[in-house]
Amino acid sequence: MLKQRTRDAEKKPPKTPGKGECCYPGPGYPTPLDAMRGPRERLIYVTCVLTGTETQMPDYLATVDVDPESPTFCQVIHRLQMPCINDELIYTGWNTGSSCFGDSTKKRNRLVLPSFQSSRIYIVDTGTDPQAPCMFKVIEPQEVFCKTNMALLHSPQFLPAGDVVISALGDLYGNGKGGFVVVDAETWDLKGTWNPPGDAAPQGCDFSYKPRHNILVSTESGVPKFFVNGFNLEDLKKGRYGRRLNLWDWTTHCLVQSFDLGEDSSPFQIRFLHNPDAPHGFVSCALDGALHHIFRKEDGCWATEKVVQIPNKLVSGWHEPEMTAFITCMVISLDDRFLYLSNWFHGDVRQYDITDPHCPQLKGQVFVGGSIFKGGAVTVIKDEELDCQPDPFMLQGRRVYGGPQMLQLSLDGKRLYVTNSFYTPWDKQYYPQLVREGSVMLQIDVDTENGGLCVNPDFLVDFGNEPWGPARAREMRYPGGDSTSDIWV
Repeated sequence: MLKQRTRDAEKKPPKTPGKGECCYPGPGYPTPLDAMRGPRERLIYVTCVLTGTETQMPDYLATVDVDPESPTFCQVIHRLQMPCINDELIYTGWNTGSSCFGDSTKKRNRLVLPSFQSSRIYIVDTGTDPQAPCMFKVIEPQEVFCKTNMALLHSPQFLPAGDVVISALGDLYGNGKGGFVVVDAETWDLKGTWNPPGDAAPQGCDFSYKPRHNILVSTESGVPKFFVNGFNLEDLKKGRYGRRLNLWDWTTHCLVQSFDLGEDSSPFQIRFLHNPDAPHGFVSCALDGALHHIFRKEDGCWATEKVVQIPNKLVSGWHEPEMTAFITCMVISLDDRFLYLSNWFHGDVRQYDITDPHCPQLKGQVFVGGSIFKGGAVTVIKDEELDCQPDPFMLQGRRVYGGPQMLQLSLDGKRLYVTNSFYTPWDKQYYPQLVREGSVMLQIDVDTENGGLCVNPDFLVDFGNEPWGPARAREMRYPGGDSTSDIWV
């Protein structure tokens, strides 16, 4: 019945651009700078998680109204429940984008939602009614296991050739296995793996690519069976957390080089500059609070260098005597001037000027939660950066728990959206109040001239009072594309 309904929907005549849709011919924009001049975002799709709670309800995709002129501003206006429970939705990706700009046969009308815990893949129709997405197809985990021998699906990205590729962290048994699952974005059939059989990396996590430089680069967070139930200090120094950045040949799909970023560094996210010619990218390392720069040298070889090291804080009353920043998310402005990162443990969002990618300069910082607030259980004994602990974060009378995690930037670079859930077992371990009270989505105003960040006091989306109980918000996407999903080729 689901397939028949979606086929009927496909036969309907094309609609004129609606709320939140892009009006350019074909998907996306011709260049990153053209995208910066695109329309202001009016809708945001947000993955919301109920996995691991007593509600026994499925995760869902929320449509949030972010149009200041709308009567439903800052409200969830639609919720699409997944058909199964315990999926653990985290990341999402589009079926196409700016790499296919000008192709009138392509439409950015399908959102891909891989499930980390179940390895199920949901394909959501956002084109028929952008304000009320509907389910288009479900790829069951058994098919994923049988055709790819991979599980624990993470980051989806569309490829110019017409496929959606999803990174995987392991196999069915939770062993580390860094490969890529491929879904045909026309037929929505599972094709197999992008990497040749037997050529998976030891571990996996996020990835990005630069076709003009013939590379795809992936990160390694760790061996899943050792962190899926939470963090344990005893797992350190045993090769259970990632340390490598893996470079793949874009043409042959073979793993050709690995960079060692340090034991237990846990390289997490990779972001390249949007300029398709620029041979520069950045990698966040979660467990050691470092930012690395990957670049191509004049001799054509690739190299890495650590360009930011956020100091650990010496603390008492916490799980460990030292608290790392735990950098979980990054986003780069479309003009490649600013990089933003979130520190889930410390609680701050940072803005760096990356005009010189070899030497990022801190330009803005704002605390929006975290574990080191005044009056809490944690006492900071030694801090190389702060003179005192930040105040507890309150907004519109609502105490915000958790730390900043997912980031999404407006096309013009002036508004940075933030959610604060990471992963259910870790949420429970480090921020139990977040699980009980629910998540929030914030908006940070950005000074794009001189640099600087400021929380918008008039913007708050509270997921604590959702119909199926307090939910935890994660990744955010705009219907017309955004600063983290489009890759120009």
